[in-house]
Amino acid sequence: MKQSRRHFLCSMANLAVAGVALTIAPSAFAAKPGTRSLTFAHTHTGERLHIVYSTGNQYVPGALKTLNRFLRDHYTGQIGRMDPKLFDLLYKLKLTLGSNEPFEIVSGYRCPATNTKLRRKGGGGVAKRSLHMEGKALDLRLADVSLADLRDAAKASRKGGVGFYPKDGFVHVDTGAVRSW
Repeated sequence: MKQSRRHFLCSMANLAVAGVALTIAPSAFAAKPGTRSLTFAHTHTGERLHIVYSTGNQYVPGALKTLNRFLRDHYTGQIGRMDPKLFDLLYKLKLTLGSNEPFEIVSGYRCPATNTKLRRKGGGGVAKRSLHMEGKALDLRLADVSLADLRDAAKASRKGGVGFYPKDGFVHVDTGAVRSW
């Protein structure tokens, strides 16, 4: 009995130490030099996310997986693989614009079936070969930045495509060819 009690107490002590380490790890991780983080709010799912996605020149694999899930097709729940260069673009936009607000996500990954459905529905703005289907595009806004300023900063970055949709309340950014509409 003493042996099993001792084993139980040692196991509990190890779990407690591990729990403290896991609690401390994210803040210690975020304090590393060259760490890049982003904050998001999804307009359709209501989910929020603050995440360190890169330290130095290395993307954090677990963070990319979490971002893929967060930016999933909100119609079907299908998860795609997002281009990490999108996150670098958003990080630079946030710094350039001095925003303190989360990126509000209107659309992230889109599976082909959703893209086709949205094209048939009409309203424009849904390309047949949308980069949303490749995980290379986001439709978004920032609450403390005008859409025009967000568009202009994205265009000035020359890191991909920029679409301006003021009536729908978002800016499209992607990591495809440099172009704007």
